[in-house]
Amino acid sequence: MSGAFQTCCGAIHVTQSMGCAGNCWQNAVAESFFSHMKIEMFYQRSRPTRLEMRAAMLEYIEIWFNRQRPHRRAGGISPTGTRPAYQASDHAVAA
Repeated sequence: MSGAFQTCCGAIHVTQSMGCAGNCWQNAVAESFFSHMKIEMFYQRSRPTRLEMRAAMLEYIEIWFNRQRPHRRAGGISPTGTRPAYQASDHAVAA
């Protein structure tokens, strides 16, 4: 199955993202995000409809998580707050 999947990806010019075997960091970021989303948003609400949950998830990600929530690994700054410093640094891609 893996070979067939790789062939399909190659045929449509998709680059697969694969880490090394045994690398514990492969899913750590995603698992951390979903853990925070469950604690900070999901468990705080009653059982809403599917549409209400979708709207709540979008609000959590776009308004709270990206723009306001302080991230410890970023020095207590939100992801959106770190962008100006990153763009001013040598890491920014020249336009």
